[in-house]
Amino acid sequence: MQVTLKIATSLDGRIATASGESKWITGETSRVEVQKLRASHDAILVGVGTVLADDPRLTVRGIKLPGQPDRVVLDSRLRTPPDATLFVPETGRNIIFCAEADPDKAAALRAARGQIEQVPTAQAGGLDIGAVCKRLAALNVSRLFIEGGGQVAASFLRAGMITHVEWFRAPIMIGSEGRPAIGSLGLEQLSLAPRFVRTGVRSSGDDLWESYEIRKAE
Repeated sequence: MQVTLKIATSLDGRIATASGESKWITGETSRVEVQKLRASHDAILVGVGTVLADDPRLTVRGIKLPGQPDRVVLDSRLRTPPDATLFVPETGRNIIFCAEADPDKAAALRAARGQIEQVPTAQAGGLDIGAVCKRLAALNVSRLFIEGGGQVAASFLRAGMITHVEWFRAPIMIGSEGRPAIGSLGLEQLSLAPRFVRTGVRSSGDDLWESYEIRKAE
């Protein structure tokens, strides 16, 4: 499975201010490019924190498609509201991964066109990302686009599931109090850090757009 991590940050690697404000760090040109990237993937994934904070639609805008990509939410305790905007589009599945499927919450989400998928938890906490990817592959998702926050990004990196990175950097500085693009990876040795090969770098309006692929073990 191709798993693409999309990151939009300030020059100092922040995805939002300390209060969570992030609209908009990158410019309009970059946001148009992100729509093209969304359109080239089978599913768009976020964490429940993004759903609760931003209520995103998670659709492709400005590009005609026969159907929308699937929308995937990592939601251990089924906190996604049944009236969330992501349930509005009529095409594409709404796949919600959880660890504990509370019967009442699950029923409400299914009534809203949610597809509940239960997976184990990881040793470090959170959902087992390997199990999530395995289930998505079984659901015919071969190209997954990650748009979650720092914790979601870190969970996929810790699991070794990221194959590509698309990083948009805006020419602003937010400071150390801002929210980082990547959460804790729990690394004690530099040799254990995920390593990537840069495959492209270009201007995107006033922003810088960098593309990377995972460096394969030799």
